[in-house]
Formats: sequence, structure tokens, C-alpha cells
Amino acid sequence: MDIRDNLIDRIAEAEREGWAGEAEGLKISLASANAKLAQLDNLITQRAAAIHLGMPTFPDVAGRHITRNQG
Repeated sequence: MDIRDNLIDRIAEAEREGWAGEAEGLKISLASANAKLAQLDNLITQRAAAIHLGMPTFPDVAGRHITRNQG
């Protein structure tokens, strides 16, 4: 969040100093940073909601033995 906080501080400074073009450019950067953070939050949520399909791992199947009826 340091980048966002820095952008907010720089926007305030630009507005104080009357640098309208600089302030607008920084606001665009801030909007992009917020969008990227939202995208990352969404990705984290999707990964946390992953469904385990129950596929066996190698150790689960490696120890199995097949026996045949001898008769």
C-alpha cells in the first residue's frame, strides 16, 4: 500500500501547488494501482476457493497391491 499512499500524497501536493496536469496524471496512476490491487485480491480469492477433485497422488496409489484369486 506504500505506492498508493505515496500517490495520494503526491496528488495532494500537486493540487496544493496548482499543478493540474500533474495531479490528473497521478490520479490516473492511482486508479491503475487500485485496479491492479483489486485484480490481485480477486486472484487470491479464486485460488482460495479452488476445489479439490480428489485426484490421488503417487504415494496414494504406489502402495496398492492387486491379488488374484487362485482357485
